[in-house]
Amino acid sequence: MHRRHFLQLGALGFAALHFPLFASARLPALPDTLKSNPLLDMSGLPRFADIRAKHVNAAVDFALAHNRRTIAKLTAGKHTTWQDFYLPLADAGDFLSRVWGAVAHLAAVANNDALRQAQETAQQKVSEFNSWYGRHQGLYRRFQALRRAPEFARYSQAQKQAVEDALRDFRLSGIGLDAAKQQRYAAITARLSRLSTRFANNVLDATNAWEKIITDETQLAGLSEPAKQNARAAAESKGKQGWRLTLDYPSYSAVMTSCDNRALRREMYTAYATRASDQGPHAGKWDNGNTIREILNLRLQQAKLLGFKTYADYALSDRMAQSPQQVMDFLNGLLDKARAQARKEWDELQRYAAQTHGANRLEAWDGAYYGEKLKTERYSVNRETLRPYFPETKVLSGLFETAQHLFGISVRERKGVQVWHDSVRFFDVFDGQNRHIASFYLDMYAREGKRGGAWMNGITDRLTTAEGTLQKPVAVLVLNCSAPAAGKPSLLSHDEVTTLFHEFGHALHHMLTRIDVGAVSGINGVPWDAVEFPSQMLEGWTWDKDALKRIAAHHESGAPLPDDVLDKIVAAKNFQAARALVRQLEFALLDFLLHWRDTPADAGLLKRTLARIRQDVSVSPEPEWTRRSHSFSHIFAGGYAAGYYGYLWSEVLAADAFDRFAADGLFNRTTGQAFLDTLLSQGGAKEPMAMFTEFMGRAPRSDALLRQRGIGK
Repeated sequence: MHRRHFLQLGALGFAALHFPLFASARLPALPDTLKSNPLLDMSGLPRFADIRAKHVNAAVDFALAHNRRTIAKLTAGKHTTWQDFYLPLADAGDFLSRVWGAVAHLAAVANNDALRQAQETAQQKVSEFNSWYGRHQGLYRRFQALRRAPEFARYSQAQKQAVEDALRDFRLSGIGLDAAKQQRYAAITARLSRLSTRFANNVLDATNAWEKIITDETQLAGLSEPAKQNARAAAESKGKQGWRLTLDYPSYSAVMTSCDNRALRREMYTAYATRASDQGPHAGKWDNGNTIREILNLRLQQAKLLGFKTYADYALSDRMAQSPQQVMDFLNGLLDKARAQARKEWDELQRYAAQTHGANRLEAWDGAYYGEKLKTERYSVNRETLRPYFPETKVLSGLFETAQHLFGISVRERKGVQVWHDSVRFFDVFDGQNRHIASFYLDMYAREGKRGGAWMNGITDRLTTAEGTLQKPVAVLVLNCSAPAAGKPSLLSHDEVTTLFHEFGHALHHMLTRIDVGAVSGINGVPWDAVEFPSQMLEGWTWDKDALKRIAAHHESGAPLPDDVLDKIVAAKNFQAARALVRQLEFALLDFLLHWRDTPADAGLLKRTLARIRQDVSVSPEPEWTRRSHSFSHIFAGGYAAGYYGYLWSEVLAADAFDRFAADGLFNRTTGQAFLDTLLSQGGAKEPMAMFTEFMGRAPRSDALLRQRGIGK
């Protein structure tokens, strides 16, 4: 998953300590009262450890005021060229984005009550500014003038795309509405921003509120030693005896896949599947039900104000997919090809559980457990017993080696950079000529106050300022793996290795860009249903035998994974693959069905939609009381509304492109350079289909996705 801050006025940029990451554009002079505010210190990388809640609103207020002054100046004079209008505007937006980006980032990885309150107050101001910006007639006319000017024909492709995208965004912000409708549109936008934050905070609070203290180790039978060590460390961190289980994904996943205690699996499943809802152990306390309904209705109103029939129509206006029907045909086409095999896989799992373990009726909390047992029996591959072969340090070195072979870059850790938690690391990226080109933070471990999941954000975009200096990109990769315990390194599951490669794929897309216009450099400007393409393609290297040799070695002995185990890992790739695909389709269809409606959501919409999916799509049981929508942060707090289908849409591109690497050799430097030149380096400056066609020499084909998942064989 990749997240973009909703503020799209400029790059999220910061200065470097040793390398000139931040291009020294002219910044506003600070009054004496603000000179000690770390959020406004642009002399180095962000001073994350110094930022406190008290700094937030003062810094945001100053940055907003600077932007309003800049806009007033640029729209009052005759500023109509790239140099005297676009670049100064982008520089001012960059300043605001650096301030707000640091706040939004900390709210996701180091949340506390004081910071949350300050962020929510500031977010309302930023949202109001975005709405004001989006309907500013003076700015709109200046962008129109840029587009009409004779010089436009001589602009670079990136410059042209940035202007076209800006004009589109003005139209999608209601620039053509009358005054009353503009005011309503602005109010909806501000309210949606607050609701999105509320949704995410409810999920975080519900996740953090649940714990289970186990004092009898026999209740944890089946759990691996690393999993039990992590649970004991979690208990000790709270001053408690025994083993502490939580809903953080490493803890939850370990129990669901390995713990023999069925009652405990059911208890944890119930807590996880009902987070922030009217059901489960904290029923009603952080219930997102009304929040979801209000979000859906406001999104529909927003779309209709702009002349769209549904929110899905509105969302697709800047994506590769051209219509809601095309998306539904795509999803249903995959479902038709996968559902029969998925049902066979579930039936097989039920037979196995009944015949070998006497479990005659599998429930939702049984599937992962018996699936892991069957996979272990069939392939002699167990996720927990493989962990010792995937220590974090070895995996990272193998990941960086893979990137070096493919794209000619090198990665080196830099110490002494200020971070938001002492486990966070910082790295610099160099090209083949040993020139520093980018940097990134890596936040690997789950902890309280940090949102679940995995994502990549841009901290700084590559861009050229009005003064002609180049700013280099900085990224942040966030995962939620288990922290080191009992003197051992963090040991990753193979799934976590794949997730790390995925997020690093996003980071490469962000960092290896050669585009100097921030609005379309790196991941910026890339259609939402194509942005997962490079990240999903890089996952393929975690399923190749030769590639696995580079990232796997026993954390104690250094012994490589035996060849027969490597063969079994690769062979097990497509175990229950059709069922996994159908599960993805369930989420994609839930998202799209909720947003492809032209009538308001009533109190029963969520229940009816989930029931429809259970009946028409699902192949394994799910209790009626589950509330997956209530913690579906991708679509209600993460920017994927009417866009979750993009994971599968992008996977078609990724699987097809991976076939070229497989044919040429996965570490073929020429092929890697071609992918870098035609795709990774181009950001959002070109249409994704044109870039894909240039790389592959043809349009994409969906058969590669099904073949790589072993579906239809």
